[in-house]
Amino acid sequence: MAEQKNNGLILVNTGNGKGKTTAALGMALRAWGQGMKVLILQFIKGGWKYGELKAAEKLGPNFEIRQMGEGFIKGPGDKFLEEHRHAAVEALAAAKTEISSGKYDLIILDEILYAINYGLVALPDTLDLMAKKPGGLHLVLTGRNAPPEIIERADLVTEMREIKHHYKKGIPAQKGIEF
Repeated sequence: MAEQKNNGLILVNTGNGKGKTTAALGMALRAWGQGMKVLILQFIKGGWKYGELKAAEKLGPNFEIRQMGEGFIKGPGDKFLEEHRHAAVEALAAAKTEISSGKYDLIILDEILYAINYGLVALPDTLDLMAKKPGGLHLVLTGRNAPPEIIERADLVTEMREIKHHYKKGIPAQKGIEF
């Protein structure tokens, strides 16, 4: 088999349906299985012990997840909005550092699109981050409502669309499915 050239891609998982982070985690697992070093920076998630954190511990040093957020955000009126903003700005700074570090083959900015939508990080800062991505690095951005500017710069955009959801039947988040 001929040697494969690694063209670092920018990928976006967006839409109102479930599965944006889950798809990114699947990609991360695939990359890890190919011997690649993976970093996942979570812009909103924090505090909970999500299943993926337990799995990452078992995968070893080449599969790292950093929860950098303050947890679930209730929207523009959230009384902890400033704490969320501070955490998201720190996550963006970490992303800048790690993207330029050369240590990783795949970096996932989980829920960064929510951070943009809630005004926690600025769209121009995110676009700048994307522009400075080294050629061999794959970069994944997840969250609802991807701005047109991000879609334009991405190499692959996937939209998850909700057709039916168990929440609407009153069934709460399920262990192993949502967390």
